[in-house]
Amino acid sequence: MSVTDLTARGEVSINGLSKSYSINGNHLSVLNGFSNQIRAGESLAIVGASGSGKTTLLRVLAGLEEADQGEVVIDGRPIRGVGADRAVIFQEPRLLPWLSVLDNVAFPLENRGLKKADARARAQRYVDLVSLSDFSDALPAHLSGGMAQRVGIARALAVKPEILLLDEPFGALDAMTKITMQEELSRIWREERITMVLVTHDLEEAIFLADRVLILPKEKGRRTKEIEIDLPRPRSRSEARFVRFREQLLNEFGLH
Repeated sequence: MSVTDLTARGEVSINGLSKSYSINGNHLSVLNGFSNQIRAGESLAIVGASGSGKTTLLRVLAGLEEADQGEVVIDGRPIRGVGADRAVIFQEPRLLPWLSVLDNVAFPLENRGLKKADARARAQRYVDLVSLSDFSDALPAHLSGGMAQRVGIARALAVKPEILLLDEPFGALDAMTKITMQEELSRIWREERITMVLVTHDLEEAIFLADRVLILPKEKGRRTKEIEIDLPRPRSRSEARFVRFREQLLNEFGLH
């Protein structure tokens, strides 16, 4: 067995990222020399005020946007655009409405060259993982919002990425469905143990899901802050230390 085989995959080095936009002739700096390290298998939540660069950072990690300066290195290799080592889950699952749940999950596998039978067999495993076995043949129009997002998670995991990137994945769901989906995602992450990077406005969601919370500053040039969430899993939202972490994050945003 080679050294590479023994090394956990999905380690990310973010080195000196800068990204700016031109809006109506005005220069807007979103990221300014940002650096960080994400451990293989870590669950990292990124929070910050609107305009702090959360989604831009995630899109650069996904290869959907290119930084002006700096680089992202995954397992020792600088990234160049999108890649099979990363999968992205957005707020809307964007399912193909004419395909069943199972075929939506199998579709990207077939596009990557898997035989139809092999793709459907692997897809079924991930449909089962997200607790949708009884809905394999259902069309997206017959699914609730939470169920549709489960399909999106299954589809992302089925391609076996090293890194799962999530941009406000539960932001469009009602409060009770959101809590259920957070619990499901926590369970799935514990089973799959891939690197997970989550952008969220929900501070409690960040504490519930993350090993570490990264707080991006609204004012450029100020220091990025981090909080290690060293709580046992599965987590209880009413446990005293969970509540203290929530108070700490609220204080960071001047909300308490």
